[in-house]
Amino acid sequence: MDFVAGAIGGVCGVAVGYPLDTVKVKIQTEPKYRGIGHCVWDTYRRERLRGFYRGLSLPVCTVSLISSVSFGTYRHCLAHICRFRYGSPDAKPAKTDITLSGFASGVVRVFLTSPTEVAKVRLQTQTQQRRPSASGPSAAPPMCPAPPAGSVPGPKYRGPLHCLATVAREEGLRGLYKGSSALLFRDGHSFATYFLSYTILCEQLTPAGHSQPDVLGVLLAGGCAGVLAWAVATPMDVIKSRLQADGQGQRRYRGLLHCVVTSVREEGPRVLFKGLTLNCCRAFPVNMVVFVTYEAVLRLIRGLST
Repeated sequence: MDFVAGAIGGVCGVAVGYPLDTVKVKIQTEPKYRGIGHCVWDTYRRERLRGFYRGLSLPVCTVSLISSVSFGTYRHCLAHICRFRYGSPDAKPAKTDITLSGFASGVVRVFLTSPTEVAKVRLQTQTQQRRPSASGPSAAPPMCPAPPAGSVPGPKYRGPLHCLATVAREEGLRGLYKGSSALLFRDGHSFATYFLSYTILCEQLTPAGHSQPDVLGVLLAGGCAGVLAWAVATPMDVIKSRLQADGQGQRRYRGLLHCVVTSVREEGPRVLFKGLTLNCCRAFPVNMVVFVTYEAVLRLIRGLST
């Protein structure tokens, strides 16, 4: 049940938040942007609306599996801890149990999300280049195999699968898991915060005499949990994005620590909080949708199974 509900909730969340995620990644990886408005305008000017949805197909195809694993791992881990500590999987868990289960959920996600995150970041950060028109003055003769000297090359990656294949061919398996150390630090403690804060807020928002909050309570708890999780995740999210984008052109970073030191030295400590505002603005509506969908699907499945 938890796997199915998590899958449906995750897809709904991605559909809501992807354009802001693209802007966030661009701000974190490209110093040329002066702020959110500048990034949004520049992306729209260069690539129109399509630029905000680059790399979307892969997350949509994989997010159901990843979200399913996240919620399913959390619930199953929590049930096993409760069975071990209290003798029953249905016993009320302590805050420590919830934190450990959330952390385990975040760690398991890394093995599935790292390749898709690499493809997503590479596609989001490559600028769409327009090929010269065939009717333009610089067009090559029909039988000429070589492009003219002034032609502009197209984008390196034609889509998510082409991006994954190119990275694997040029950088090997390590390329697909570039930035996974930062991803591990990001998702471990952020998912612990995510599930713990959601549980606490649901308890606070549950009316007296009821076992669960109403729809408004779930929306509020889910949105706030998402904001808190991204607040603690943003520093490692910045480093993760920079490491994963570092395969385009000359490599700048030798690893996680070198990326942290270089980024802070060149741009100051504030660099670790680039995209924080966007992350929080995106997290609230996205996780409202994720949790209200998750809870609704769980109730529907339970109703059908009784």
